[in-house]
Amino acid sequence: MTARIIDGKAFAASMLAEIAVEVAALPVQPGLAVVLVGDDPASQVYVRNKAKQTVLAGMKSVEHRLPAESAESELLALVDALNRDVSIHGILVQLPLPGHIDSAKVLDAIDPNKDVDGFHVVNAGRLAVGLPGLVPCTPLGCVLLLEAELGDLSGLEAVVVGRSNIVGKPVAQLLLQRNCTVTVAHSRTRDLAEVCRRADILVAAIGRPEMIRGDWIKPGATVIDVGINRVPGEGGKSRLAGDVAFEEAVAVAGRITPVPGGVGPMTIACLLRNTVTAAKKALLF
Repeated sequence: MTARIIDGKAFAASMLAEIAVEVAALPVQPGLAVVLVGDDPASQVYVRNKAKQTVLAGMKSVEHRLPAESAESELLALVDALNRDVSIHGILVQLPLPGHIDSAKVLDAIDPNKDVDGFHVVNAGRLAVGLPGLVPCTPLGCVLLLEAELGDLSGLEAVVVGRSNIVGKPVAQLLLQRNCTVTVAHSRTRDLAEVCRRADILVAAIGRPEMIRGDWIKPGATVIDVGINRVPGEGGKSRLAGDVAFEEAVAVAGRITPVPGGVGPMTIACLLRNTVTAAKKALLF
């Protein structure tokens, strides 16, 4: 068996095209503000890609770059100003923040209606109890890929490896909403390999390169690899690797996302989708 490769890049491109059509029909131009504190190279690349896709979708892109030594109060004042700016419908503060800034405090300061990352406690609570709200982008992208591949997810057994507030917990809640039987596994799980072997859907979001081995996977299962890890490659260069040992897994799984080109592109597409959702909600007030 050779697994079908789930092309997240193509799916995201289709989503972005649909979003652009939707944006063109709106009476206002959705605005997305991205705040970057410091000069982390990976964050700079990510912010640049977000800005490019935002503009291509016909939306307003605003970037605020603050020095790494900026005071927490300065960042909070900027967030407050963006909350009050009616031309901005989505606010994203790029993580990680410098160590002297309380990330939780900053995220909590964002207006929940503009929280397009879906990290605010109000949006987390709405997701937990099944109310509509802005959903974290990467988990949403994972579930959209699963539905595109498998259709109705009802009754399938899903195992989520990882319990972070950013991916593990919200993706588990989204799968529960779709009537999956969900197990959340983590570093303290006993016999993790055996737990993984039960899964019709296996979501790897633990942040450890190639931890999930091929013999941990149920034959024919659908594997969503959220991990993005930089590991040593040939010739002294580094390469990207997921949380799943891809070459082993592709011989066992029925479907699998690659790294890169799987979940990653879906994150930005879902961010823009959330911004459009926020803009539409603002029009109702």
